[in-house]
Amino acid sequence: MFTRIFGKHKQDTNALATLDKLNETLEMLEKKEKVLVKKAAAEVERAKEFTKAKNKRAAIQCLKRKRLYEQQIEQLGNFQLRIHDQMIMLEGAKATTETVDALRTGAAAMKAMQKATNIDDVDKTMDEINEQTENMKQIQEALSAPIGAAADFDEDELEAELEELEGAELEDQLLQPATTAPAAPLPVPAGRQPATKVEEEDDELAELQREMAL
Repeated sequence: MFTRIFGKHKQDTNALATLDKLNETLEMLEKKEKVLVKKAAAEVERAKEFTKAKNKRAAIQCLKRKRLYEQQIEQLGNFQLRIHDQMIMLEGAKATTETVDALRTGAAAMKAMQKATNIDDVDKTMDEINEQTENMKQIQEALSAPIGAAADFDEDELEAELEELEGAELEDQLLQPATTAPAAPLPVPAGRQPATKVEEEDDELAELQREMAL
């Protein structure tokens, strides 16, 4: 592990050093190109002056030097293009290496986690979670039920019991004696006591005999 980290660090250091070197070279080539461009422009101006002076030979020499400068400028341009290509390739390779290292690290971490996690442990954990969830659901249902809720009775049994109560009530009413209001007593003349039942019967018999005698 230490060797891998050390090797990766060394590769990163080398890549950065190479990129720095290429940048320095590119800056140097750009400076030389600017100098050659100025020299080529100067030769053009000198050629114009010699042309005005009717010095054709000197003017042609100026143009020749301008061509040489232009060739060097073109060569420097090719060098810069190669360096740009090299820098792009190096930066791409560096990004690829870093990506591969990151993927390798992720794969190693995933492998370690999978090794630490057993499928049986996962199944057991899921069973425990499901059991706890079901228990909690039952507890919540019990707590949410209204207090003193009526039990679920059999309606047929209740109807039969009610009919028995109604029948017993009717039977009690039939067995009770009929109650009549007492007859009002006949008015008794003043000074005469109410006749008893025997006396009333004797009076009726005497009345009957008188009628028969007639």
